[in-house]
Amino acid sequence: MSKGPGLFVDIGKRAKDLLTKDYTSDQKFTVSTYTGAGVAITSTSLKKGGLSTGDVAALYKYKNTQFDVKVDTDSNISTTMTFTDILPSTKTIASFKVPDYNSGKLEVQYFHHHATFTTTIALYKTPVVDATATIGTPSIAFGAEAGYDPTKGNFTKYTAGISVTKPDSCASIILGDKGDSIKASYVHYLDNLKKSAAVGEISRKFSTNENTFTVGGAYAVDHLTLIKAKLNNHGRLGALLQHEVIPKSLLTVSVAFKVPPYTVP
Repeated sequence: MSKGPGLFVDIGKRAKDLLTKDYTSDQKFTVSTYTGAGVAITSTSLKKGGLSTGDVAALYKYKNTQFDVKVDTDSNISTTMTFTDILPSTKTIASFKVPDYNSGKLEVQYFHHHATFTTTIALYKTPVVDATATIGTPSIAFGAEAGYDPTKGNFTKYTAGISVTKPDSCASIILGDKGDSIKASYVHYLDNLKKSAAVGEISRKFSTNENTFTVGGAYAVDHLTLIKAKLNNHGRLGALLQHEVIPKSLLTVSVAFKVPPYTVP
């Protein structure tokens, strides 16, 4: 693929992953492993109150094709198929969920040295079309996203963003929700492997005058153990521990708390 600016979804993704990936407000256990045939299997168990749910996902790659299937305890089956270079510099992704037959999507991505484009069509009776475009370089990129509903003749969303990436840091600004919100984030890596990092994010919703400021980080205790934590100005604290139990098999435990406000005696 291209060494260009990346996709629009990549703008702000590093900060988003540090602050949201693998976090949950409930007890979550995830174990991943690989079979001898090259199939990656991930088992997830989630306990919410007195109810336990789970799913098993299998990922298999063969040449330029990737198959991803997930089955959960509610008997839902999600399937994603990815085809690389059917046409030069393209990637095609088809996904659907059973028994929700209206969940099908078809996405085509195009990569160029100075730009990327994507088009996604929701396979409904009344399809919605999403499109993104990004221009720039791996160091600086400008992008936009729009969704259009042809049956209603209006835009369902439009978003714009910019990202700046350096070897030890990255920053981004995203104007979203049809111009009703803005989010700025900054990530600074603390080691050469980019496993330990500090992140800060501030967002504002103009219609409600609501501001949210979140700080967090990840720390690699060793090559087997990773600790993550985050805290926002609303008192929501999250923590996560991820450990490689055996080679290529990960155990993840995540918890969340509401920190009571401090009152002066």
